[in-house]
Amino acid sequence: MSPEPSAERSNETSPAAAVVENLLDERREAAASLPGAPELVDGVALARLYGEPLFALPQDLYIPPDALEIFLEAFEGPLDLLLYLIRRQHFNVLDIPMAPLTQQYLSYIDQIRTHNLELAGEYLLMAALLIEIKSRMLLPVRKADTGEEVEDPRAELVRRLVEYERIKLAALRLDEQPRIGRDFLRAVVAVESTAAVRHPDVHISELQQAWNDILRRSRLHSHHRIARAELSVREHMSLILKHLQGTQFVEFADLFDPSLGTAVVVVHFIALLELTREGLVEITQAVPYAPMYVRLAYTAS
Repeated sequence: MSPEPSAERSNETSPAAAVVENLLDERREAAASLPGAPELVDGVALARLYGEPLFALPQDLYIPPDALEIFLEAFEGPLDLLLYLIRRQHFNVLDIPMAPLTQQYLSYIDQIRTHNLELAGEYLLMAALLIEIKSRMLLPVRKADTGEEVEDPRAELVRRLVEYERIKLAALRLDEQPRIGRDFLRAVVAVESTAAVRHPDVHISELQQAWNDILRRSRLHSHHRIARAELSVREHMSLILKHLQGTQFVEFADLFDPSLGTAVVVVHFIALLELTREGLVEITQAVPYAPMYVRLAYTAS
C-alpha cells in the first residue's frame, strides 16, 4: 500500500531536498535569462506526472499506486502457466489434481483481468477447459459402446503439456548455444584494396629444399605393383625341342637363360621335366657329379 502525503512538513530540510532546491534555482535563472521566455507558474517544470507538468517540489514523498508495476513471473501462454503451477507443487503431470490446479489458475486470471483484458481472454479459454475436465471427472464413468475403457478426460491436456515442455526444453538448449552478438563478436578487418601486394622473399636454396621435401614425401607414398606373367609350359616344351634339333647332345645348363628371370627359368625346367616324362628327351650323366646332357630320345633309336 502506497504511503499517503504527510499533512505537516518538517521544518528541517533533507539533503536530497536541498539538492533539488539548488537545481530548481539554477533552472529558474536559466529560464529568466532567455529573451522572450514565457511566464511560467513557479518557474520551470521539474517533472511530469500523468502527462501534466510539475512546477513545485512535492511536500512529501508520494508514489501513486499504479505508477510502477513489477511482474515477477511472466508466462508465455496458458500452457506455460499450467506447467509452472504443476512443477512448483511437484504434481505428477500424468495424474493432475484438477481441483487445486483450477483454483490457482483462476486466482491468477483474476489478477491479470484488472490490468489487461485482452491478455486474459486466452487464459479464460484454458480456464473453461479446466472446468470442463473437472466436471467430466465428477460424472460416473461409463464404458464405451465398443467395450473399451473410456479415455481419461485429462489425457488431451496431459499430451499438450508434455509436448509443450519438450519443445520448451529444446528451445532452452538452443538458446544456450553460442550466439553472435551475445556471446561472441565477429571479427571485422578492413583491407585496403589499393595496398600493394607484397611477395615473400624466397631464395634458390629454399626452393631446392622444398623440392627435395616433395620428392621424399612422394617416395613414402610409392606403390609396387606385381603383375602376373602368363607363361605356357607347352610353349617352352616346343622351344626345348627346337633347341635340341640338329644336335646330338646339349649341356643341361645351356638350356636355361638366367637373364629372362626366375619365373621363366622355372617354367622352362618344368617343361624339360614334362618332356622327360613323356619320353621325348633323355637326360644322361656319365658319373656322379659329372655334367648332365640332354638329347632327343628319337635320335638315339
